[in-house]
Amino acid sequence: MNDHTGFGRLLRAEWTKFRTVRGWLIGMGVAAVVMLAMSLLGVSSATGGGGPGPVGPDGKPVSDSFTFVNQPLAEDGTITVRVTSLTGMILGNGPDESPTSAEEPWAKAGVIIKASAAQGSAYAAIMVTPGHGVRMQDNFVNDTAGTVGTVSATSPRWLRLTRSGDNITGSESMDGTSWTDVGTVHLAALPDTVLAGMFVTSPDHEVTTQSFGELDTIGGPTVATATFDHVDIVGQIEGQIEGQIEGQGTSGAWDSLEVSGGGGRLPPGIVPVVEANNTFTVSGAGNIAPIVAGPGSDTVEQGLIGAFAALIVMMVLGTMFITSEYRRGLIRTTLAASPRRGRVLAAKAIVLGAVTFVVGLAASTAAFALVSKIRSDRGIGVYPASALTEVRIVVGTAALLAVAAVLAMAVGAIFRRGAGAVTAAVVLVVLPYILAVASVLPVGPARWLLRLTPAAAFAVQQSTTEYFQVTSTYTPSTGYFPLAPWAGFGVLCAWTAAALAVAAVLLRRRDP
Repeated sequence: MNDHTGFGRLLRAEWTKFRTVRGWLIGMGVAAVVMLAMSLLGVSSATGGGGPGPVGPDGKPVSDSFTFVNQPLAEDGTITVRVTSLTGMILGNGPDESPTSAEEPWAKAGVIIKASAAQGSAYAAIMVTPGHGVRMQDNFVNDTAGTVGTVSATSPRWLRLTRSGDNITGSESMDGTSWTDVGTVHLAALPDTVLAGMFVTSPDHEVTTQSFGELDTIGGPTVATATFDHVDIVGQIEGQIEGQIEGQGTSGAWDSLEVSGGGGRLPPGIVPVVEANNTFTVSGAGNIAPIVAGPGSDTVEQGLIGAFAALIVMMVLGTMFITSEYRRGLIRTTLAASPRRGRVLAAKAIVLGAVTFVVGLAASTAAFALVSKIRSDRGIGVYPASALTEVRIVVGTAALLAVAAVLAMAVGAIFRRGAGAVTAAVVLVVLPYILAVASVLPVGPARWLLRLTPAAAFAVQQSTTEYFQVTSTYTPSTGYFPLAPWAGFGVLCAWTAAALAVAAVLLRRRDP
């Protein structure tokens, strides 16, 4: 009881120190104003623009462009095909660049069941790819691996989708007799009649290089062509199938369209579908996948860009919270009043962390709200994030500021001098972040810095998702961190705990 009462008094004493020193209170206010000002300055330079295009069932922006040879399918049914080839072309960026015969690794050819031809509608598909074997994907964000390997006339692949109500099962076979299920997915509220058929698509080819301070991406559009035979669909609706295979001029059971929001993506001269003796040669371009945030994307966390400047101010305040006592000789009075050094350090950490968190939470909440309002008024499209992600970013930013301030205080206790402590704190937290996100270092070392140093905690602000099935520029400079948000924050907490432990030991040994 006496220990508890004594620690409570120690907390009150440290709080009294903090609130009675006008410079510390002004410093906290400056940090909050800096966060607001820098965040508003960042959004003021953004330009208004349209939305990100079609969105998938989960509200995320998606790319939904492909060539689709389809029929209506009743509530229960199957579609089976054999894929005997998948080839590709990289078209290049301009008229002076000749097409190259090469497959994009994430080109896709297979069978798909889709709620409708509308972009962004629910779907499940099983497919072959040049670089990643058989995959089953659904609703843009979900991906399940099947067997590896490529297809050819001597090594074809059989693919099948089976619908049972809202459940879709994807299967593959090497011979059309022995089948292996790749996965079963549930597509909520599928209509009674859906579209089922063959599809081909091929995303743009991209090669990204990183040099000092910038990213360079080169590439161009691609086209994939696949050959399907042994096409069999069970469950199609008799009497409702009318259409024409494009380029053939004869009526048949299959309808062909380019799902692309208008106009198609295939270049002139390439026929989307050719049918002969129940063998289909289908060419497609585009992608069926989530759109990921890349260079130039406006993300939720960019609305809190001022937190970086506020962090520096609060870390300076953190070191001053203890180094000022060394400078004025007041540390002897503090330790005489409370000889248990660890308790003194804990009380300072609690007071500093709590005050910084409250100020940081108020500033980040205000900045987020104001930036969101400005974006809305100016029609600035922002890569969307869920409400829980937005809460995590706002609260996580405040927690990042608080723990970083405590780390700086622990460093101050170790160095005992303000200049040395501030320099060490900046080297620990700020410098690794700058080196990683400013493209100063190659991607590999930059990622390791954001795994091992306290700068890993900035991952708590990340709103974007890295998808294995989407090739993009997943680098720290484009907002992608190697650790999950709270795992990155945990690295900062570990550094802070270690620094406090070292500071407590030194307090006992150096300051009797």
